[in-house]
Amino acid sequence: MSAVTSEIRTGLFIAGEARPGEDHFPVYDPADSSQVIGHAAKATTEQAKAAVRAARAAFPAWSALTPHERAELILAALEPLAADHDDRALLLSRENGKTVFESSLDIQVLGARFHLAAGLADQLAEPKTIEGKPLPQAPLSFHTTVERVAIGVVSIIVPFNWPLAILGASLPYALVAGNTTIVKAPPTTPLSFVRTLEIIAAQLPPGVLNVVSGTDDVLGPVLIQDPDVNKISFTGSVRAGKLIAGMAAEGLKRVSLELGGNDPAVFLEDADLGGDAFHRIDLGAFLTTGQVCMAAKRVYVHESRYDELVEGLSAELAKHRLGRGQAEGTTMGPLNSARQKEIVEELVADARANGAEVREFGEGDEAELAKGNFLKPSIVLKPAQDSRIVQEEQFGPTLPIVTFKTDEEAIALANDTWSGLASSVWSADLEHANAVAAQLRAGTTWINAHNAPWLDERAPFGGFNQSGIGREMGVEGLFGFTETHSTMRTAG
Repeated sequence: MSAVTSEIRTGLFIAGEARPGEDHFPVYDPADSSQVIGHAAKATTEQAKAAVRAARAAFPAWSALTPHERAELILAALEPLAADHDDRALLLSRENGKTVFESSLDIQVLGARFHLAAGLADQLAEPKTIEGKPLPQAPLSFHTTVERVAIGVVSIIVPFNWPLAILGASLPYALVAGNTTIVKAPPTTPLSFVRTLEIIAAQLPPGVLNVVSGTDDVLGPVLIQDPDVNKISFTGSVRAGKLIAGMAAEGLKRVSLELGGNDPAVFLEDADLGGDAFHRIDLGAFLTTGQVCMAAKRVYVHESRYDELVEGLSAELAKHRLGRGQAEGTTMGPLNSARQKEIVEELVADARANGAEVREFGEGDEAELAKGNFLKPSIVLKPAQDSRIVQEEQFGPTLPIVTFKTDEEAIALANDTWSGLASSVWSADLEHANAVAAQLRAGTTWINAHNAPWLDERAPFGGFNQSGIGREMGVEGLFGFTETHSTMRTAG
């Protein structure tokens, strides 16, 4: 891998060409907040509007292609990405904080999701036909076709944690469906993101994929409220999702929102905690320093298995080595921002002040850790159900563990939340696990696993309650980027 230096400057990609920013903003290293990694273009209002106009101009020709033609074009656009994969993975690790291994996976998942979306082109290829009378006594008989057509111009906004993988849950589905797009780079991880997307965009017809970076106050009003934008696809916090939904409502624009989750993991009395169970629990809660929307955020364990779970998870967490994501042997990097570190620290301090025991784990060079947004992984033992650490999404490397006596109590505790993104049930008896899983109010429930490594990406993903609106991926995710158009004529 070649070295990544602070000389990196990224621009914009609009209407099929790279464009410089009139100004740039610095991107800092979360492992050392004094270090600038590079500079990203700060798009102006006019540049954002130019991206929207480019997408609008490209829409008629792109949507007129068949779904299979669009699928072939987006897969061909991926081919040049292999050339500098390692450099972009290293860059993403530096600006995000996570390990190079995770950053490499981030880029790979983007490609995999392009292939999954392209494989669904058949779902759009043929309209559905309805023949006959709506009711036996109806006076008219119909020949009606129902087809799915593209919505139009789609703005896509994604977060910092798995930016390219998360983009893969929306962008290729939007493109296969016939939409044209403007993608906004995450403000703290724009460099590798823009570098990756400008490679893809250059292979597509001009205006089909436009890429911008900059500040929310400048880009938000354009990408959300411009009359030529037909849909907004957003992944991020509940707070931001509500703001976007409110702004989009003024123009009755379509929205899909994949928001936060305070996701429960339920360990039943008959849970199998042998084999690699504790490794799976570790990944389920602490992957990417706990900064994953679908990660386990709360553990509920039957009181008879509490000591075993705490002991086993403690031994697993003790193995963590904290440090720069690019350093050999690092298993956990820093949080992406100082603010998120403060939020997690505040929740843990509140739990401790209210009588819960907090245990910290992991090793690292303390002098180096002090330079960045590092927090050692921790578990919070038996906090109250109404405590902040249980009720709020921590989005960081700490995990509350609460006991229960009966399945009914566990289900009630797990469902006691504002969210509903993901959940898991752990049991050696699959019939027992499925019976409990069926009662959990979440968009995704795993059995004996939790988090992204075990996500079946053919299935729709999204949340109940305040965890979002709509679904990504799968047929449902593809259809979410379409409108239905019915054509009717009377028969006979």
